Amino acid sequence: MANVNVKLVKSLIGSKKDQIATAHALGLRKIGDVSSQPDNPQTQGKIRKIAHLIKVTEE
Repeated sequence: MANVNVKLVKSLIGSKKDQIATAHALGLRKIGDVSSQPDNPQTQGKIRKIAHLIKVTEE
């Protein structure tokens, strides 16, 4: 299965609590953090929820 790299490019300050929790679930805590995640429907849903805060690239 393919993986995607998710990078936090905007601050979580001022975001809703559920968006912050989603970022933490993806392993993103500080700006510049990168996490490799499996490309599945669960991950795609998390990515859509915080798409305005992250940058996604495929491995």
